[in-house]
Amino acid sequence: MQVNIINQSPFELPSYATLCSAGMDLRANISELVVLKPLERSLVPTGLFIELPQGYEAQIRPRSGLAAKYGISIVNSPGTIDADYRGEIKVILVNLSSQEFVLQPGERIAQMVVAQHARVEWTEVNELSDSVRGAGGFGSTGVK
Repeated sequence: MQVNIINQSPFELPSYATLCSAGMDLRANISELVVLKPLERSLVPTGLFIELPQGYEAQIRPRSGLAAKYGISIVNSPGTIDADYRGEIKVILVNLSSQEFVLQPGERIAQMVVAQHARVEWTEVNELSDSVRGAGGFGSTGVK
């Protein structure tokens, strides 16, 4: 699928690391270091603007390495970029660790997954059909 993109950063376009990668890394388009204190969040620009086709979204997800090593995640994970959004893609990073984190210019901060989605038309009814699970909520399927 071809997608129009504007790159106003000095960094390379997002790309897949391997043949089977679902996500592409996004980089911090910053000119100087950004220090994230514990429990602090920051809106980090990427310098990227995209034009997705109707019926698609871009999901912005945390990078597992940043999360595991430094406690860095995304506040609204996954973030959603709608097909009609034309503004700059920005990532809301949060430091969930007890240590300061220093963000470097060009550092890989998130993954972007482009996915197709469906639109729903609701049909109001008075009851729903039965299922094996029924109304079982959190933990209802056990721990095995």
